[in-house]
Amino acid sequence: MRNESSAGTLGREECAEIFGRVAGAARALGIDDVEAIVSAGTSALTRFANNAIHQNVAERTSQLSVRLLIDGRTARASTNRLDDASIRQVVEEAAALTRLQEPDGELLPLADRDDPPEVARRFDDTARVTPDDRARAVAEAIRVVEAAGQTAAGIYSTSESVSAILNSRGLFAWYPETMAQFSITAMAADSSGWAKGSACHHMDLDPASLARAAASKADLSRAPVELPPGSYTVILEPAAVLDLLGEMFGDFSATAIRDGRSFLRDRIGQKLFGENVTIHDDVCHALQAGAPFDGEGVPRASLALVDRGVVREIAYSRQAARLDLTKPTGHGFPAPNEIGEAPMNIVIAGGQTSVEEMIATTKRGILVTRLWYIREVDPYEKIMTGMTRDGTFLIDGGRIVGGVRNFRFNQNLVELLSNVEALSPAVRASGEEAFDMVAPAMKVRDFHFTEVTRF
Repeated sequence: MRNESSAGTLGREECAEIFGRVAGAARALGIDDVEAIVSAGTSALTRFANNAIHQNVAERTSQLSVRLLIDGRTARASTNRLDDASIRQVVEEAAALTRLQEPDGELLPLADRDDPPEVARRFDDTARVTPDDRARAVAEAIRVVEAAGQTAAGIYSTSESVSAILNSRGLFAWYPETMAQFSITAMAADSSGWAKGSACHHMDLDPASLARAAASKADLSRAPVELPPGSYTVILEPAAVLDLLGEMFGDFSATAIRDGRSFLRDRIGQKLFGENVTIHDDVCHALQAGAPFDGEGVPRASLALVDRGVVREIAYSRQAARLDLTKPTGHGFPAPNEIGEAPMNIVIAGGQTSVEEMIATTKRGILVTRLWYIREVDPYEKIMTGMTRDGTFLIDGGRIVGGVRNFRFNQNLVELLSNVEALSPAVRASGEEAFDMVAPAMKVRDFHFTEVTRF
């Protein structure tokens, strides 16, 4: 493991050299206040369906985003080219856009340098994974699904990236990372199963194990029965937890609260959830990923978002912090923007109850593998709707007795987090509708299913 760049990414010295050219182009226009966000990376993906690999693609990308401050105005322009002419052009575009803006009396100066915490999430061997390496792992996963008489589809991707933010006040934050992701759906005649994982080090992924989990779900859910809609005790696996709860973390934002678009307005310090619900934002957590600084270059602080059911802390960008006379927390997005800030490294504290123990203690309920097509119904009450998918099971008498037809749900998230009866140990979880996070499985009473779907 090392924190240098490789082909397709940019090292610290290369980022500094690019910023030097940006700053030089700005000075030539008489502009001193300059910020640049530089990113580059390589990504490769192996896609499979019908038990065969059918696509292997790779790309190399780079981007430069330049923001200027001129007489109380600011604007940003971007390019995906890093040659001298393109850098001069993007600086000129940023200058033209900035001069078109109205002066902003609340505009902050560029951020000062503030070194972020050190995290090491770039792995040489992950950066060097080849198409053959991915193909061998996919082939093993396909064999698992084929042996169960099913059909496999999914992806295996690996990537390496670098991001940096620099400005004319001396700010220089740089972060390299590798990432691997494997997702598989196992399909039978009238059922399906799904599993997904991600990790900064590809050896922390086990595609064959994920394939076994998906195949088992497809087998157990065959010949699904139709149950009536209603309120059920539900066991949500970690992927279902993160995709559903992921819809609420944008509300843990000082800007969202100020704008009146957060369900936490007038609720900070209140006990909204159950005593067993504790949630942090922690970029340094061993199972997390992502840069230890935000889009403004501010180090990401750890936040106690929820402490034993009580909403404690929220995220602050530099602008929001100034308005509330507090310190920024390192969760801001690149300025200028209308969103403000949001926590992005969610860690939901787990418990000691395994999913198997949850099932064994459930007289009658539903086990949910994952959710999809999640949409907001009521922003302030945080009522969400969506559907189950790829492994929904009836629990009767403390055991899984078979698959059930998928449901649509309408669920208040405040109510859900007040009805948590048990938590599994937290794991790094991946879904499809929210960013990866550290989350447990949850056993929840009175989960509201409103209708049976057609699949």
